[in-house]
Amino acid sequence: MKMATATKPKQKEHGGVRGIIESRTNEWDVGLPNQRFVAMQVPIWKLLLDRYFRMEMTGWERLPKAPALLIGVHASGMLPIDAYAFGYQWIRHFPHSRPLHGTAHDFLMATPGIGHYLRAIGTVPAGRESVTEALERGHDVIVYPGGDLDSMRPWVKRDKVMLAGRKGFVRQAIRSGVPIVPVATTGGPDTLPIITDGKKLAKLLRLDKLTRSEVFPLALGFPLGLAPGIIPQIPLPAKIRTEILDPVTVSSDPAREDDDAYVDKKYREVEQALQRGVDRLAKKRKFPIFG
Repeated sequence: MKMATATKPKQKEHGGVRGIIESRTNEWDVGLPNQRFVAMQVPIWKLLLDRYFRMEMTGWERLPKAPALLIGVHASGMLPIDAYAFGYQWIRHFPHSRPLHGTAHDFLMATPGIGHYLRAIGTVPAGRESVTEALERGHDVIVYPGGDLDSMRPWVKRDKVMLAGRKGFVRQAIRSGVPIVPVATTGGPDTLPIITDGKKLAKLLRLDKLTRSEVFPLALGFPLGLAPGIIPQIPLPAKIRTEILDPVTVSSDPAREDDDAYVDKKYREVEQALQRGVDRLAKKRKFPIFG
């Protein structure tokens, strides 16, 4: 699969770990996913989605015409299983007719093995250039603005929508002239319960400077038990529920991109819609854990 090299604005070059991450993240492609590679995994994911996670997926009828910018929340550590689950549900619903690009943190895109896997299934870095190009191609894109703060939020906040005040997705939707589609999800935090997000430790280790991460979580999983949340473990069999919500339209006036009041308003609109959706899905739980 031919890789397209991102053209980023000239910026300060970093050395060390951060420099390596940035150099490896610069390669991305907004073409179609590796269809053969994806097809090989479909039987496994079908079993996981239908049996192991007993996933409920609703709201397809609310999707506007492509392209759209989907905004979601996710959990379960470095490899958010609910995000992958949504991606494979999308492939099942739109086998070849409607490409969707997931987005991932630079650290994941730069990690050998994981980065190659993510590129093969169509994932791009969660940056302005890659998202813009994908939308210009007419492809849908899903972004998780909360990033590591969202995916590694403590289990006690499992039903709290965490967008972390990051409003770039609203400006992106205005620039690209596309609607925003909120995607609510529950169950992900139960697959790898985060005991603490470790923000103080992350600050002490200067992870924000080294890896652009603000957390260093401690999680409870299988088979390692209590361990750093950055170490992947086998997801626990939680029931995942996901719902595509009503689109949020944005102005087509380019000047709105720099209108902070307007951007704030649309950010809150998306955040509130997501929280209502998550609350509604959370009420369907039959058991406190895994239900």
